[in-house]
Amino acid sequence: MSEIRYEVSDGVAVVTLDAPARRNALTLEMAAELVAALDEADADDKVGAVVIGGGASFCAGADRAVLAAAGVDPAEDTNFRTIETIYEAFLRVGEVRSPTIAAIRGAAVGAGMNLALATDLRVVGSDARLLSGFLRIGLHPGGGHFALLERTAGREAAAAMAVFGATITGTRAVELGMAWLAADDAAVDQAAFDLAAQAAADPELARRTVASFRRSTGNPGVPWNIGVEVERSPQMWSFRRKASNARPAAAT
Repeated sequence: MSEIRYEVSDGVAVVTLDAPARRNALTLEMAAELVAALDEADADDKVGAVVIGGGASFCAGADRAVLAAAGVDPAEDTNFRTIETIYEAFLRVGEVRSPTIAAIRGAAVGAGMNLALATDLRVVGSDARLLSGFLRIGLHPGGGHFALLERTAGREAAAAMAVFGATITGTRAVELGMAWLAADDAAVDQAAFDLAAQAAADPELARRTVASFRRSTGNPGVPWNIGVEVERSPQMWSFRRKASNARPAAAT
């Protein structure tokens, strides 16, 4: 069964991660389905905005089984490509032709944070939890995490979250400039859709406008795509180290 739901209404494509049992943690298959849904939105000239949501919990990061497999041999071709596919899911979000909004309830963790920060705008539940989470599970951040955090929230917030492990609420995310609006959980999806619908009223103009917006905004730090590569080697090292630490010591 598909773990990505896709529907279009009033020019807004709503893409919903739908694997609640694992809090929408990204698997290889789910990442590929997400890319396919975004390809479908791009191919439809009537789509003028895209909302990405996850129901009760936005995204818990990459699936633990994916990370465990990568830890056995991060540089092995299949494992390397699997992690690359997870990266490509949120890199693809940043390339969508239409303006994008993340509707965040519950938690956005690790790769889930990357997915949220890849969008052009974020609407969050007031009590939503946003955290890097990589260090908590013994891994180096990946997927251009530092670049994404710094460009949305600034260096201090990026350090607090990615280096020192701070967790913030949706309300705090708005205060830091990481999100546009915080609302009660029940209102998040509608608020995101209403914003998206304003852009979607003129799809061609929306696509041209967001292309200019992306070229013109940001900061002079390391570009996101370079950040992905900067983080890749130490994250692969951390995969291997975590797997090695998890293995039982040999009998003596």
